[in-house]
Amino acid sequence: MSEDVTAYSIYSKKARNNTKINPLKDLFPELPDKKYQVIYADPPWDYGGKLQYDKSTIKGENIGFKKDIFISSASFKYPTLKLKELMMLDVDKIADKDCILFMWTTGPQMSNSIKLGESWGFEYKTVAFVWDKMVHNPGRYTLSQTEFVLAFKKGKFPLPRGARNIKQLISIHRGKHSEKPIEVIEGITKMFPSQDKIELFARKNYNNWDNWGLEIPDSKITIPTINDLKDN
Repeated sequence: MSEDVTAYSIYSKKARNNTKINPLKDLFPELPDKKYQVIYADPPWDYGGKLQYDKSTIKGENIGFKKDIFISSASFKYPTLKLKELMMLDVDKIADKDCILFMWTTGPQMSNSIKLGESWGFEYKTVAFVWDKMVHNPGRYTLSQTEFVLAFKKGKFPLPRGARNIKQLISIHRGKHSEKPIEVIEGITKMFPSQDKIELFARKNYNNWDNWGLEIPDSKITIPTINDLKDN
């Protein structure tokens, strides 16, 4: 095998074939004709096509690259979008005059997340949730083990307010790629049990929530209702 052959050159074609493409003619599906007081978003952040590898890409560890090489990328799981594309989504159209936006992000996308929230008509307020995934990925600076949910506000804080004892830190072992812990949306529901709520870029279907995205399943996931919360 030629010395200039790399793991990337072998699997670049496979990577291109695995990349998910938006099946729609337009960039986004249509947003609903409705106003919401709570918006929960998990944007499909683009990481510049960066692939994750393991030791199977090292020539000395995988002689002749005879073993399958592990490669992974967010774009293999769902169509990713660049910041300028995400900014084109008219979230302000569905945001009520008093609205809270909860947005998932990672350390590398933190700055972009604040820019995106502001472009959607919101003001950054705080880190609402920190998810300790209880397993780490390699990082250039420190080992990457957390993701974050940022809180943004438009207008005033939506009332009435529900629970005030929702914890910021959630320690739940990481599951499938990009799958977020249900404890976050449960916590938001408890904080805002009576408000109109929507999940953007949804890949789950929760009761008492509207949702929007390319991959919404038919089956519903039950989370506490207003009456359940009152009973407790």
